[in-house]
Amino acid sequence: MAVRPSLAYFPSDNALLESSGLPWGVAVTPFSSTDERGSSPVTGDEGDLIPRCTSCFAYFSTLCSLHRWSWTCPICSEDNDLSADAAARYARDGSHDPPELRSAFVDLLLPGEEGEAAAATTPVYVAAIDLSSSEEFLELVKSALLAALEALSPGSLFGILTFSSKIGLYDVQGPIPIVKNVFIPPDSDGTLHVDLKDVMPFCSFLAPVGTFKDRIAEALETIKPIASWERATTASQVQDHALHHTRGFGVAIDALVNYLSVENGTTFELARIFAFLSGPPNYGAGQLDARSNGDHNTGKVVDSNNTLLPEETSFYKNLAASAVQAGACVDLFAITNEYTDLTSLKVLSVESGGSLFLYSNTDESTLPQDIYKMLKRPYAFGCVLRLRTSPEIKIADSYGHFFPDPQYMHVQHINCCDSFASYTYDFEFEKDSQFARKSRPPILQIAFKYTMIVHHGDTSDDASNSGSRSKFSVQRRLRVRTIQYNTTANIWDLYDFVDPDVVLTILVHQVILASLSDVVEARLWIHDWLAIFIAQYNKAYKNVRPADSGVSDIDVDFSNCSQLQPLAQLVFAFLVSPLLQVQDEHIHPDYQTYLQCLFSALEPASLRQAICPTLSSYSSLDTEAEVHQSLSRSVFTSERPIFLLDAYTDLLVYYLPTASPSIPFPPPRDCLLRSTVDRLKQERTLTPRLAFIHGARDDTTTFEKYLIEDRALDGTLLVGSIGFRSFLEEVRSRVAEFGI
Repeated sequence: MAVRPSLAYFPSDNALLESSGLPWGVAVTPFSSTDERGSSPVTGDEGDLIPRCTSCFAYFSTLCSLHRWSWTCPICSEDNDLSADAAARYARDGSHDPPELRSAFVDLLLPGEEGEAAAATTPVYVAAIDLSSSEEFLELVKSALLAALEALSPGSLFGILTFSSKIGLYDVQGPIPIVKNVFIPPDSDGTLHVDLKDVMPFCSFLAPVGTFKDRIAEALETIKPIASWERATTASQVQDHALHHTRGFGVAIDALVNYLSVENGTTFELARIFAFLSGPPNYGAGQLDARSNGDHNTGKVVDSNNTLLPEETSFYKNLAASAVQAGACVDLFAITNEYTDLTSLKVLSVESGGSLFLYSNTDESTLPQDIYKMLKRPYAFGCVLRLRTSPEIKIADSYGHFFPDPQYMHVQHINCCDSFASYTYDFEFEKDSQFARKSRPPILQIAFKYTMIVHHGDTSDDASNSGSRSKFSVQRRLRVRTIQYNTTANIWDLYDFVDPDVVLTILVHQVILASLSDVVEARLWIHDWLAIFIAQYNKAYKNVRPADSGVSDIDVDFSNCSQLQPLAQLVFAFLVSPLLQVQDEHIHPDYQTYLQCLFSALEPASLRQAICPTLSSYSSLDTEAEVHQSLSRSVFTSERPIFLLDAYTDLLVYYLPTASPSIPFPPPRDCLLRSTVDRLKQERTLTPRLAFIHGARDDTTTFEKYLIEDRALDGTLLVGSIGFRSFLEEVRSRVAEFGI
């Protein structure tokens, strides 16, 4: 569980916080195996015995004041009695202390919460495949599912469902694959006339991977796109007969969720649905009118009120809630350049605990690698996350892919959580509160309750082995971390120990939320924030004295504080990112929705990489020269011949036109540069696209678009290297208007 605060020293009072101009909060990665310093939790088997405060329900930790028969809560200072058993437990010899006495970071088994039905369970995976697609789409999906089969443990259960104007269920456990179909009613409020459990028994639909991997692969090879006579011919679709196939996605996923819900808690605790889409749902319940605005495919992403295109229907929000109740999470893979209305669809993956992926074409798609990486990562499910704070601190807002508890404040439910998923909290002071010099230091406690599937030894499935499912068991666990922070009454301590990555993370979440109402106002807000922050900084360092100074004396480069120096560039990079462009005809509206989902789930270091790339130069293939702070065309005059640009989703290796012909291009596998590229690809949650560009003979547009300092605020590429510097001069003028 990694916890990164924006301010390593917490401000002593609200006046100091406001005068600093910085956001105050934390970014939490609850299922990370270590903390932010690489330390692992102390583990144990008696999580049900850990005492809790009777007032705020915080957990006992090493930061508590422990007495013979009582303990004092570090969060709310409540005195709590210890039972005789607990007092005896905490009176042990030091070498046999329970985990919560040895560390403030523990991960404990909850032995009473698995339940008998969950004692032996099996991972379940279902592929839902769009047949209203092309041959290229299906070939890519087949490759991805073959990669998925390699990533899954042999004891897992796997099912195949297809959808178009009908739903197809596959039984692969016989000599040849059998598919049974049920037709989807065309009405927008229609439901299936028969339950899927009556079409095919659950035990026939789900096949053990270890036993039937080859037959699953054979079944995938039989899947073909729908024939032309199956295309939509309803009155509303006749004019687009040649272009639009029937895609009853909403009904198919709804029926699948209902199908799975019958077995939830018996056959499985969590089922993962891989939904592959080649275009917008346009048939049956959940259909989207993606043709209603001709500007969708020409870059119009806001309406006349500067609002990002809204959700068209609540169908998928309700479906997400049903998926959570059924113990299913939906990973949505859209492989299309057609407007698909991901704004309406994203809630299905986000709130069910899944992920959203977008690939504009099949040729450059990294879908097989992405699904393999996703399935090889450990994940938890049925998670509950709760952050408790000292009474002086108020949680102003929380951000991330979760759904809030309907009854308790600041309790977040997460259906599926991997080791990279991050959640952000924004703090402010409670009214009239402060941390006085002699008061208790601020405390944060993060509790994360989760379930995980544990594999026991060989999980190979033999059809004759009725006990094969016992190779898996479910564990319910509790992870608790309690952290004490120092406070300061000195503004320079806030500045000198700020974490710019976490500051950016909080700002990005705030802007994404604001942009849903008015994207232009959101852009103005982040722009104004930077100007106000620079004014506060200059005031703190007394850089400007009205009597004898002018605009040129305003420090916009944070020359007195190295920790703050990246912030102006990070804000500028965010402003010119595709997420905040409103009239760029080259930016697809679905791509902006994808970026919203991506940015709101990334931990701080990865988010910074995605917004502001890192540029490294190499004097040779085996010698890294330096990491460049500037992202401008000045690199073209560099003495170093080779550059590696890391933009999180893209890795670009660029050779200057003047690079010596003796330097191999592309770089060979056995050099430092290529080893670095391979390492970066392995570390990512998704597979970055890799491109090798030689300035002497290749189109350099892909590389130049990431030289953000040469861009104007509307994202256009400028002729000279003046974009970022002009932006800073404009900010300098804004600061002068504030009359600091």
